Amino acid sequence: MHKEFLMGNEAIALGALAAGVNLVAGYPGTPSTEVLETIAKRNPGNVYVEWSINEKAGMEVAAGAAYAGARTLVTMKQVGLNVASDPLMSLEYIGVKGGMVVLVADDPGPISSQTEQDTRTFGMFSKVPVFDPCSVSDAYEMIQEAFEVSEQYGTPVIFRATTRVDHGYEALEVKDENEYKKNQPEGFVKDSSRWVIFPRLSVKNHALIEKRNAELSDTFSEYKRNVILKENTSGKKGIATHGANYGYVLDSCKDQSMRVLRVATPFPFPEKLALEFLEGLDEVLCVEELDPVIERALTYVCGKYGLFVKIRGKKTGDMPLSGENTLEIVEKAIGKFMGADSDVCHGEDACSKDMADKNQLPEPPALPVRPPVLCAGCPHRASFYAVKMAMKGQKTIYCGDIGCYTLGNAQPLDMCDTCLCMGAGIGIAQGVFHTEPDTKCFAFVGDSTFFASGITGTINAFYNQADLTLVILDNSTTAMTGHQPHPGTGRTVMGQAVEKVSMEKVLRAIGLETVETVDPLDYKLSVETVKRVAAELGVKAIIFRSPCIALTKPSGRSKVDTEKCIACGKCIRELGCPALVLGEDGKKAKIDTSLCTGCTLCEQICPVGAIAGGTKNDTAKEGAKNE
Repeated sequence: MHKEFLMGNEAIALGALAAGVNLVAGYPGTPSTEVLETIAKRNPGNVYVEWSINEKAGMEVAAGAAYAGARTLVTMKQVGLNVASDPLMSLEYIGVKGGMVVLVADDPGPISSQTEQDTRTFGMFSKVPVFDPCSVSDAYEMIQEAFEVSEQYGTPVIFRATTRVDHGYEALEVKDENEYKKNQPEGFVKDSSRWVIFPRLSVKNHALIEKRNAELSDTFSEYKRNVILKENTSGKKGIATHGANYGYVLDSCKDQSMRVLRVATPFPFPEKLALEFLEGLDEVLCVEELDPVIERALTYVCGKYGLFVKIRGKKTGDMPLSGENTLEIVEKAIGKFMGADSDVCHGEDACSKDMADKNQLPEPPALPVRPPVLCAGCPHRASFYAVKMAMKGQKTIYCGDIGCYTLGNAQPLDMCDTCLCMGAGIGIAQGVFHTEPDTKCFAFVGDSTFFASGITGTINAFYNQADLTLVILDNSTTAMTGHQPHPGTGRTVMGQAVEKVSMEKVLRAIGLETVETVDPLDYKLSVETVKRVAAELGVKAIIFRSPCIALTKPSGRSKVDTEKCIACGKCIRELGCPALVLGEDGKKAKIDTSLCTGCTLCEQICPVGAIAGGTKNDTAKEGAKNE
């Protein structure tokens, strides 16, 4: 054993390695990404690791290996579980031979997600056991135990961490490499009565799943991480909690005697332990984030056993219905529960203000407003601007997607009319066309997202004869989640050089006759290409290809010649590049050279040629002076 200072995701990764994991697959998504990356970096040499093209593919790869007796881990965030839900729902009816852990990182807040969905609820719906760690060290130990339970009961299990655990840090004792469990897969043993899911097998296995989960409820009641802290057995009030909130509760109850239940396995719920916790209590406050999972479970237990205990929480207005909990929110809620005041907790702002008043602290200064924007020099800005200028005056819809390019919705570009989930923009554009055939429909998608979920929508559009322009914003990486490789980059997470998958060839194989590839930083050519391609009927594609600024370093930066600048403001007003600002006179443009990448887009749209010095696309600088 040795001590390391680790991020939660790093601890989870090392815990999986210590458990003898043989195969790891997943798709990048904050806050889960670092788990797979850490395993790839700390790989002892006997673990297969891949970034799958999406979560569904990752789930199926991990399931296949688990059929053969391998210990497998598949990683994703909560919205990624939606993509992987099809195989997981059926996999629970089939089961696995090797231990299989499905790591799902939930994002209360949400900080970087479309939803606040609670994977604990999904566990109940899918009948898959759920583990819910409360700290970095807890996650390290718990994931090893999750593999053991999975293998013992022949079921995949969900390991549900949240942002505060994933991105928290802690110094903890971890195993040396020579202490790792050695798991030698038996190999796949043919047995169609077990591995082929027919209705008869499903009915049989459904009954077995229900029986197993009832058994697991008893087992989890004795699980060492489901604990009751009985600091005052004569008290009539208790707190039930989970995950990161467990730490908040312990901090909030330092000066109070309180019976506390920590639920580490929300499904199957540890019913016997809950009965022990409820004995002698009159009221229980459930401190949890997102769904009222514990609150509902305790209410059910009270009804089932005829216990007259009032269960309070989200459903009774004692805890916020949405958002991430903080120590201040929990302190406020527990104070009210214990009779300290009569205010209702309405959320973080109210609770923080209450704590500040109570401690007679001054109000902190307002934080500066920092709206999310595309980086200076981002090629996506050039792509959006070219499409916007090419389609000026026409009836259009611009369907966006999940990724950096979602930021195309911000002013002054205003080029993202819809955004639902990964790949959905292509389908939405089709729906609009079939309803309003006179609308010029554009669907924007990134290179990684095209491989993840864009191909299906493109085939659907071609087959069903939609009229739309698919715009693939290819910046040669998965930028939003930390620059992970994908099939179009020519390398894998294990460092292998592989043949790139050509998006042009994929599109032409689908049947598209018009597939144009252009550098978006060549403004004139980009505008001409959009005008020409968009005028064609049917499904056609433009691939705007230019690397993310994080992958390239500028060799020259643009500068404004103040003598030539006529203070028209076009560069600032139309591009919204963070490097473009007003000069000292408050009228003429100025470029922040610490941000400028020399992309030359501003040079190309300046009507008087007052900007120069950039190094990219030097031959295209004259492109739009007469625009």
